[in-house]
Amino acid sequence: MIKNYYYLIVGILAILFAFTHALNGQTTVLPMLNVNAIEVNTRTIFFYVWHIITTENLIFGIAFLFMAFYKDLSKVRFAAWMIGIIMIARWLVIFSSTLLAGNGGLKGILVDSVAIIIYTGLIILGTRVKGKIPDQNRI
Repeated sequence: MIKNYYYLIVGILAILFAFTHALNGQTTVLPMLNVNAIEVNTRTIFFYVWHIITTENLIFGIAFLFMAFYKDLSKVRFAAWMIGIIMIARWLVIFSSTLLAGNGGLKGILVDSVAIIIYTGLIILGTRVKGKIPDQNRI
């Protein structure tokens, strides 16, 4: 039985984000790096950093799916907050590095920003759901 619909939605979104991130990388971003002007080491680093984010999204999604069905939500609230903080930190890195690049690329991160805001908003709403604490005295 689902105990937290917010976590369920966030879990599904995170898994969707993982697949779209991997697909976008394989079809759009990573092929652009296959030029001789870029060192093999640089291409390799970009490849694995791209897939680290994909893997993080997948793990977060699986974690939220498990947490959506967990009986005592107070025991998983800390994990939800940590994942939310990681997502906010990830957005701050994206935003600040875009600003520091100074190429007016803020429009380019608009979709990512909206997705992260909705995602973290749902996490915060999920942490506010009060789960029933199992009765320890029942047999």
